[in-house]
Amino acid sequence: MARKFTGSFTQQEGLSQEAIAAAVAVLQSGRLHRYNLAPGEAGEAAQLEAEYRDWQGSGYCLAVTSGGQALQIALRACDVASGDKVLTNAYTLAPVPGAIRAVGADAVLVEIDEDLRLDLDDLDAKIASSGARVLLLSHMRGHLCDMDRLMAICDAAEVTVIEDCAHTMGAQWNGIRSGNFGKVACFSTQTYKHMNSGEGGFLTTDDAAIAARATILSGSYMLYERHGAGPQPEAFADARYDMPNCSARMDALRAAILRPQLADLDSNIARWNARYTQVEERLKAQDGVTTIKLPSAETHVGSSIQFRLPDFTDAQCRALLDAAATRGVELKWFGAKEPAGFTSAHPSWRYVPAQDMPKTDRIMATLFDMRLPLSFSQDDCALIAELICDAVNEVAS
Repeated sequence: MARKFTGSFTQQEGLSQEAIAAAVAVLQSGRLHRYNLAPGEAGEAAQLEAEYRDWQGSGYCLAVTSGGQALQIALRACDVASGDKVLTNAYTLAPVPGAIRAVGADAVLVEIDEDLRLDLDDLDAKIASSGARVLLLSHMRGHLCDMDRLMAICDAAEVTVIEDCAHTMGAQWNGIRSGNFGKVACFSTQTYKHMNSGEGGFLTTDDAAIAARATILSGSYMLYERHGAGPQPEAFADARYDMPNCSARMDALRAAILRPQLADLDSNIARWNARYTQVEERLKAQDGVTTIKLPSAETHVGSSIQFRLPDFTDAQCRALLDAAATRGVELKWFGAKEPAGFTSAHPSWRYVPAQDMPKTDRIMATLFDMRLPLSFSQDDCALIAELICDAVNEVAS
């Protein structure tokens, strides 16, 4: 075998000199806690909240320790309590049903369609059958469903929508940013997302009461007026007494390295999409491979790519993982019986009541996933796509 990719699928681009300088300044100050401020100092976390609010186009923004914590805080801020039922995707990552369980609620799983988006007919049916009044919508792997129809369904049934935008920071549906449809949105700045602070996240909303509740839940110690994108003090009149402290504040160091990344985010989205298109076009031409359709209404953020091999058996899917690996290509397979790395399937979530998901199971059985870090060049992406096709042909022959 002559060709092999020698790069890393887990190595991100290094931080810019601006981010490094900002981090050094925070370290030299010794003021890493978001509320440990000098007189008259706004602080990195508060400035980041204001900048992200403005970029997102939301009313309020709260910076927290992780996207997963943002999900839990959002659920609590929306009054989800122990024993409640919360609708969510059957195809998502474990922190989504994990957040539902962490607040004592039970996940009601909704099927997906052939293009990995929430099956809106099944959503309509599950709303009626479950009585759930909250949907934690995962825009899994960057794919937005028809947000106009989804919101019409949920609004008609008085279902509150919380958007998990961990994979869709900057994505749009008909020109509206993901996260600006539901009552609350949650974003991640974990290393493999669209901005990198190791761990971290945001919660955005246009609802002052929810923003106040979330801020107290994050652990503001009554210092909520030091936030950069929070509601007016009167919004905290009840929340300051009603909400428990969950200690989920973003620190100044992470905020400092995120602010320069936010300034570069739009240009980086264009770079991701160029890499996505490079791989997608080659996979579309490969016999046996089904790529994921991107609706014209959707502006995608292609930091990863998915494809299916509908005619492959389980044995062939496992063989493809090995064939790709020998060529230096790291694929993830969602059809595996055991969770591995950043993949998992609903039967492995024992904290979720077992549910029959035949459509989702069929789709995931031959679903593959691959990261597209910005450390890859366009030439790297062209080579990787060819190597995947070589591996598919080898297994299929």
